[in-house]
Amino acid sequence: MSHQAYLIDTNILIELEDNHTVEAAYARLLALAATHKVGVYVHEAAMDDIAHDTDARRREISLSKIQKYQLLKKQRGLKRLDLEEAFGQLKKPNDVVDATLLDSLEKGAADFLVTQDKGLHQRAQKRSPDLARRVLFVSDAEELLVQTYEPKQVPIRHVGEAAAHEIDRSDTFFDSLRKGYPEFDNWWREKCVKQHRSCWVVYDNDQLVGLIVRKDEDALDTDAVTKANKILKICTFKVASESRGVKLGELLLKQVLWYAQTNKYDLAYLTTYEEHVALMQLLEYYGFRNSGQNANGEYIYERDFSAAVLTPQDDKSDFDLAREHYPRFVFHDNTPGFVIPIREAYHDTLFPDLYSPLQPDLFAGASRAETITRPGNTIRKVYLCRSKSKLGPAGSLLFFYKSTSRNPPSQAITALGILESVTPAGSTKKLMQLTGGRSVYSEEQLKKWKATPDDPVKVINFLLISYIEPAVSLQELRSMGVINGHPQQSIYRLNQTLTASLVKRANLKFEV
Repeated sequence: MSHQAYLIDTNILIELEDNHTVEAAYARLLALAATHKVGVYVHEAAMDDIAHDTDARRREISLSKIQKYQLLKKQRGLKRLDLEEAFGQLKKPNDVVDATLLDSLEKGAADFLVTQDKGLHQRAQKRSPDLARRVLFVSDAEELLVQTYEPKQVPIRHVGEAAAHEIDRSDTFFDSLRKGYPEFDNWWREKCVKQHRSCWVVYDNDQLVGLIVRKDEDALDTDAVTKANKILKICTFKVASESRGVKLGELLLKQVLWYAQTNKYDLAYLTTYEEHVALMQLLEYYGFRNSGQNANGEYIYERDFSAAVLTPQDDKSDFDLAREHYPRFVFHDNTPGFVIPIREAYHDTLFPDLYSPLQPDLFAGASRAETITRPGNTIRKVYLCRSKSKLGPAGSLLFFYKSTSRNPPSQAITALGILESVTPAGSTKKLMQLTGGRSVYSEEQLKKWKATPDDPVKVINFLLISYIEPAVSLQELRSMGVINGHPQQSIYRLNQTLTASLVKRANLKFEV
């Protein structure tokens, strides 16, 4: 078993008593780390920062909370100028601490950094996608430890459609809403049930773990800052406290983004309080902007939608444009296209929504909703392979070809993705670092890849843009000229004409 190290942002420890949701998740994280002998560290730079606190009582309390952790020493001779060159301007002492934590993470002194600080996540993202994937919210770190060391078969999460009256409002899922909003029961009855508001729900084994309540508005009747003709209001966006991190939130947000794009909304918005840092970070990653605060002190997050062609910009990469305007993407004469052949077992893992067994599904009933709506599962995905073929730059198009399969579709292109990055992993430890935020693999499964410097594993990170329905069959691919003769078994590049033909065949809900 490899020895992992998790670096903890000390601000989490100091603020735990003010956030019981984070406190519970953090307690579970520590228990898992102790069970599996995962090292938990605090950084010397953070200790120094606390030591400068002029409030003696507060300083004493803060230091007492972190003295039980292992100490990660500072790199000798590391200069502020070096940190600024790597991580941007450092205006405050706390910025220097943040940059020092990221520097230690990047240099391999820790495998993952755990923080609730949105600014730290954003600073890591600006540095590199690979670094950002190793900066985790508390709930995501806990989930990663479970997946790594205690993998278990769980129902595949899907988003289902339900009316408000179908949902039991006495469910403990709603307790935190009631606590923060005493009028919740009356609001649910009068606004949601009586008005027959539509909801998206996620259940795990009959347990409600995710909910969105939505409402249609227009420019004359909206609380949005931006007035538009067709507006999608997300009245409630809630994830069960024990599941609160990025993955389940992204599953729900994906439903919002695909629905708004497909149904030609001009704007989508929701409100949230500042303590929901994981949600705000997720919204901003996918192009929502903070448009101000309402009378209740909630931040108003808005995002525009359009079906028009997304054009390149000099100051942003094609990939950044794609994530901020998701699911739209930039497609021009220089956009590379690749076909990625994928075996059935890996296809079912990567795209569980498309799992269509001839025999009854073992996970049937994972959602109470009668109709499973797509998409399900997250936007950001990771694919592992040892293909010798080289992929293009971030923003390249990826067409996933499901090879000969027992279950349909067989020998067909089923999904379209946008490439984010390709990174070689020359060890199991590196593989765990690179896949940590997105992988569904346990440590034992990753070990089976036997990654070495001489025989590395390619870690391909991408955004799922769309499923292609109906899938492009082998016969159709041959008639288009995408496949000639026997289908290739490794990744290959398409010419521009064939790439454009497949994009057109994908029947997207926007112009490209």
